[in-house]
Amino acid sequence: MADCEEQIYSNDYYDFIVSYDEFPEEEFFADCVQRIDDNYDTFFYKREGLPPLDVASYTYTAIPKCYAPLDQTALEASGILRIQNQPTLSLKGQGVLVGFIDTGIDYQNPVFQNADGTSRIYRIWDQTIRTGEKPASFEYGSEYTTEQINEALRMKNPKELVPTEDENGHGTFLAGVACGGEDVANDFIGAAPQAEIVVVKLKEAKPYLRDFFFIPQDVPAYQENDIMSGISYIHQLANERNLPVVILLSLGDNMGSRGKDGPLSTYFNYICTRRKRIGITCTGNEANARRHFQGNLTDDMEYEDVQINVENDGPGFFAELWSNAPQLFAVSILSPSGERIPKVPSREGNREEVTFLFEGSTVSIDYRIVGREMGNQLIYMRFQNVVKGIWTIRVYPTNKTTGEYHVWLPMEQLSSTQVFFLKSNPDLTLTVPANAPLPITVGGYSVAGNSIYLDSGRGYTMTGAIKPDFVAPAVNVYGPARNNRYETRTGTSIAGAITAGACAQILEWEVSKQKNPTITTADIKNMLIRGANRSTDRTYPNREWGYGRLDVYRAFEIIRET
Repeated sequence: MADCEEQIYSNDYYDFIVSYDEFPEEEFFADCVQRIDDNYDTFFYKREGLPPLDVASYTYTAIPKCYAPLDQTALEASGILRIQNQPTLSLKGQGVLVGFIDTGIDYQNPVFQNADGTSRIYRIWDQTIRTGEKPASFEYGSEYTTEQINEALRMKNPKELVPTEDENGHGTFLAGVACGGEDVANDFIGAAPQAEIVVVKLKEAKPYLRDFFFIPQDVPAYQENDIMSGISYIHQLANERNLPVVILLSLGDNMGSRGKDGPLSTYFNYICTRRKRIGITCTGNEANARRHFQGNLTDDMEYEDVQINVENDGPGFFAELWSNAPQLFAVSILSPSGERIPKVPSREGNREEVTFLFEGSTVSIDYRIVGREMGNQLIYMRFQNVVKGIWTIRVYPTNKTTGEYHVWLPMEQLSSTQVFFLKSNPDLTLTVPANAPLPITVGGYSVAGNSIYLDSGRGYTMTGAIKPDFVAPAVNVYGPARNNRYETRTGTSIAGAITAGACAQILEWEVSKQKNPTITTADIKNMLIRGANRSTDRTYPNREWGYGRLDVYRAFEIIRET
């Protein structure tokens, strides 16, 4: 384990997520193992001498997926200010931890400080810095404590002691919206201004993973195993202090299991079963991105064509076809010039790779059954060195019940090649892990005009579960930027931050004032759903609004009435 840190950072080593539910622990040997929890570890293997990365040589779930931040007079609309100012309640998140797994935080911003100038940030784990003290149980990054941050704030150059910063600004904005203190001069206050803050600044995805997923090297992208470690870190801190915690996961991607399976979704779901642990995810901003296709093979159809418009020659892209068990499908591929890969038989573990003569493009097709709980079919298609034009996936039924299947393309910001479906469907555009059953999943709407944010990812899940649970303000929300400035941002991650603050208010009420130590994510989710505002001209739940608009004050009114 002496060289474990180097392996965690080095592009010469593969990262694999190992679940002991799927594989016995004694089957694995690695020089470096990073424990996530009792069921998940990350194993690191030297790439030299191993097969190239693909889903044929390694299990689909073991390869870490890459995730991106979900952003592109909100508190009043959500009932949060009324809860802050109601004399009896006066709920501002006191005695609650709120955890952010994101791009970091500008800890010098006064909105994260108490009136005496001390910091409300309890811990920062910066995974990108290797010079500081590592957190307990983790082999990488640097941890900074409240005491160190306070000492740094008294220095002329705080970065000499605590060098962490938020170059992107996304994490700072979300933490400010959720937990920022009052700034009268700039007419700002966060939802839970007395909550303590825990921040995990994620390290960037390794170059080999970016190459495999065709992600540009200069865009923010973060590995699944690092996100899972961040969740574990926040959970451990809450255990040490015996405090309730809200964990906001404002990252997402189009790849990954669309059922209840997948390492990140499964692990976050598990954390949400624990007492005083509240998890929040966001639907993403993919509703109008034209990157979801919903297929339906009826009895009179031999096959169905899924057409993908590739707008530029590029290094490549991938497409994932998912279908609910026990259905099985098979595919063939047609190139823009009309060259065709014949139908590849649908057999578990079957793989076909073909290079098209006229295009020079290589396409691989892998068939997999994914997840112990669901056992859904995945057809993983990787297009390499693609040329512009219309590429066609021809889908054939093999074992059909409903004939329904879904195909997803990568998120735009995580793709170096511009692609979209000619016949897309805006439904089922939730990003992973917003499909996880237990976490609160939040979509976005615009307070001005009380209209849905058109890009807000839509439900339901592929298994028919109701998601999103509700929506919160997500358009032109005002909050802190880098260098003590303010700005407005749009995106469902903002709705998640507002919801995180609302949940901190409820946790303060339930744990500190009602002495309820058994509160769970499900309890708070149901409370907020009951209190959600619903318009008389809509049927609820629905794919865009879930059960309605977040209104935490109304949720307390309903408690009073029952």
